[in-house]
Amino acid sequence: MMWLTGTNGNGGRRAAAGLAAGVAVCLALAAPAAAQEPDRIFDKSTVWRPLTPNDKLVVYGIDDPAVAGIACWYTQPEKGGIKGTFGLAEDVSDISLACRQVGPVQFKDKMKQGEVVFSERRSLIFKSMQIVRGCDVKRNTLIYMVYSDKVIQGSPKNSTSAVPLAPWGTEPPPKCADFLK
Repeated sequence: MMWLTGTNGNGGRRAAAGLAAGVAVCLALAAPAAAQEPDRIFDKSTVWRPLTPNDKLVVYGIDDPAVAGIACWYTQPEKGGIKGTFGLAEDVSDISLACRQVGPVQFKDKMKQGEVVFSERRSLIFKSMQIVRGCDVKRNTLIYMVYSDKVIQGSPKNSTSAVPLAPWGTEPPPKCADFLK
């Protein structure tokens, strides 16, 4: 890459250092949301490979860390082969999402619209998958969206799931609007 080499010898180092600093900031910002490890539910092979692991679709489950009683499941492709075995394959952005109320809903704190619920790296450095949450105030519904992004450009591929807040037992559901920042 011409822009990394520079003409005076220091320009390339500065550009590489700037890129590395930008990547470090992106990873640091995603770190709090990635604290929860998803539960691997099951997988299904989609491409058979005779000597290396198969390509698969894998279903994972996570609990919303800020809203008790809400769980999400997402399905994502995982590359097999030699690159996939060593963690060098860049996984595609096709991720589906379904979120449901699984118990009484309790908000642990105030939340922002579009707040990251979960984040996971999808390639060695540049690509990540994000699950974000918002509140549809009019319908008292939590909205979850999954998408992938890159340092340079994002992907238009996404999936959305809605969880209308419903009574659980005899308690009325909370209003998500009461917990917006």
